[in-house]
Order: sequence, then C-alpha cells, then structure tokens
Amino acid sequence: MKAYDENGENGHNDETGESDDGGPGTGARIPLPRASVEDDGRALPEAAPVALEHQVLTSLLGAWALAACSAPEAAAVEEHLGECDSCADEALRLREAVTLLQRPESLDLDPALRTRVLEGCLERRPPRIPVPDWAASYDAETARLDALLQDFGDAEWHAPVRLRWFEDDGAASRRTTVAGVIAHLLSVDGTVAVGLGLDDPLGDITAPSRAPAARTEAYWRASHYPPTRAVRAPWREQSHSIVRTVAFTGDAGGMPVSYGDFELPLRDAMLDRAFECWVHAEDIAEAVDYPYAPPSARHLNGMIDLAARMLPGVLAARRRAGLATPGGGPHLVAAGGPGRSLRLEIEGSGGGEWLIPLDSPGAVGSADHEVAHVALDGVEFCRLAAGHVPPAEAAAGQVGDREAIRDVLFAAAGLSRM
Repeated sequence: MKAYDENGENGHNDETGESDDGGPGTGARIPLPRASVEDDGRALPEAAPVALEHQVLTSLLGAWALAACSAPEAAAVEEHLGECDSCADEALRLREAVTLLQRPESLDLDPALRTRVLEGCLERRPPRIPVPDWAASYDAETARLDALLQDFGDAEWHAPVRLRWFEDDGAASRRTTVAGVIAHLLSVDGTVAVGLGLDDPLGDITAPSRAPAARTEAYWRASHYPPTRAVRAPWREQSHSIVRTVAFTGDAGGMPVSYGDFELPLRDAMLDRAFECWVHAEDIAEAVDYPYAPPSARHLNGMIDLAARMLPGVLAARRRAGLATPGGGPHLVAAGGPGRSLRLEIEGSGGGEWLIPLDSPGAVGSADHEVAHVALDGVEFCRLAAGHVPPAEAAAGQVGDREAIRDVLFAAAGLSRM
C-alpha cells in the first residue's frame, strides 16, 4: 500500500527520487520505532561514574551525612573518602553530629498503644459487656506488666528483686526474684478472686490469715523450688478471670473484700490491686534495667484518691498505737462534722486537691478548718504510699502545722505493705 500526503501525492521524494523509507519508489513517511535494548535481552549499558572535583565533593559531605545525596553523588563521595584523609575525618565528625540531632527510636511498642487501639475499636462497636470504670485501671496495669514479662528469659525471671515497704516508722524489705514477685501478686490478687467466687490460687495451702504478707509467705514456703516463669500463666489467667467476672457481675463494686485485718469494697480493692501491680512492675523493671512509665493520668488519679480516702483511718490507727500526735480535746468532732484539716495538693499527672480530716476518720475535711497545706508530685506521692520514699525525704512543699504535716506524711507511708 502506498502512503499519500495531504494533497493526494504519493510519498515520493522529488529531490532525491527515493521514497521516504529509504527504498526506491514507495514507503511510509513515518519511520518505524526502533527496538529498545531492554526488549532484545542485551545487557544495559553501565552508567558512567560521576566525576566531581574535590571542592564539590567537600561541599557534599553535609548532605551525604544526612543521607540526602543522590545515589551517584553518594557513590562518588564514598569513593573519595577512601582516598582523602581530611574529608574522611570531616565526614566522620558530621555523621556523629547527625546522631546527636536524631532521637533514638525504641523498638518497643508505645505503652499507650493498647489503650488507643481499644478506644478506637470501642468507639466503633461498644462492648456487649463493658469492663466497669472502677476495674479499668487493674485491667490496664496487669496488661502492661504482662507485656513486660512476655519476652523474659530464664535469667530475667531469676533476677533479684527487693520488695520494699514502710513498717513501724521504719523501712522494711524482703528479697525475692522476678518470679517471686509475680507469685506475690498471684497470692494477694487471690483475695479478690475468692471474694468473687473464683478459685483460690493457694489451693490446699493453708495461710495463717488473709493478710497479704501471710498469704504470700505461705505460697512461697509451699513451693518446693523457687518460683519460675511457670507462675506467669496462672497469674495471667487469674487476672483475666477477675476482669471478666467483675464485668459480668453487674455490681456497683460495693461487695466487701477481706484483707484479713481490714476490708475494702470491691471497687477500691480493684484500685488497690492496680496500684500494687504498677509498683511491683516498676520493681521488676528496675531489676532488669528496663524503663517503665507510670499509669495514665485518669488511672493514677483514682489510685491517689483511694490513698487520700484511706489516710484518716490510718491516722486514727497510728494515734491509737501512739505513733501520731494525739488530737486535742477541742478538736475532736462527731462523725460527719467538720474538723481540723490538711490540704493535700497533688501536682502533675493525675493531680487534684483533697482535704484530709486530722482528728477523726468520721469527720469531714473543711477548708474553714485548714491548719496545713502539703504539695506533692503525683508519682512521688504514690511512691511514698508504696513505702519506696521515706516520709522525711519526700519532696513536699509544706506550709502550716508541722506536726500535722509529719503525721500525714508518715500515715501515707504507713499505707504500704509487702
């Protein structure tokens, strides 16, 4: 077939007498596409190396240290560094400077990731049987501790841990291992499990009382060998069962849970167990040299509130034991009436203000009867209540009645136990 131009003439070249395709007479005016080297299996030609002068290569060192060079430029710089000592020294200095500008990235998951994922899921589809708000902190803290334990090897499980608390106005401690701490949590959480009608983790082991220390000592003594990583599974299953059961109970959390010499309503017992889980998780993290963050602000506030509500009772018990300043006769008030008070101001995460009645656990805190003011950081106050900070060393701002301040700080430390 002949190709015609727009005037109806054929594709003959008048000047050369040849057709446009190079042959005599006829042919297409548009040349056929040339075959690509990529289509015929032949090797691609190698790119010619970039040839740059010393001055240009020196100016590229900063970009190379920031990994901002193109591939040919980076190759040229690196080849040059093998030949030029001064540029190699400068490149090393720049790379070290870049590492100072970059924050080290942790390979560990963000501790708040689980909470964010759950909140996102629950916003889309609310749970059929939600966990009560007063049990959420226990659910969160046991999950955080379990995440810390999941990658522990035998060496970590047998790492030494010293449990610390405050007793008789002095520091007390007990040496154990990471596995021993989990056995302790298993034993004491069992008081809540028994109150909910679940199996007691002590089983046939007889403890002299329901007191947390007595239950733990009985569990430790009954173990033929020191606790090992095998204790994680029953502790984990028990914590899941507790959360699942309180979600199904539909109870407002008022059911009493016995700790031997005192009782707490279920909602407060769950806060207490969340608090101890966090404190001992920090003990474990410290033993294996691993960072561990405090609870979320909302959960920390609940733990601080529980401690503040328990302080008047501890003050009264210390006064009966002769460990606190006796209240003067004119200051004693009937239950429900206002009396001398200390303003406890908690700063930072989970903070707030509480008025602590000083002379009677049944009295009501009153701003009109305020005699002292103490300010503490939230985490510092919790560590004081855990017996990890001596009362005399607590970083507290203090104004007012010194004896009242001392009594409250020592009472806060007196909340601790093994």
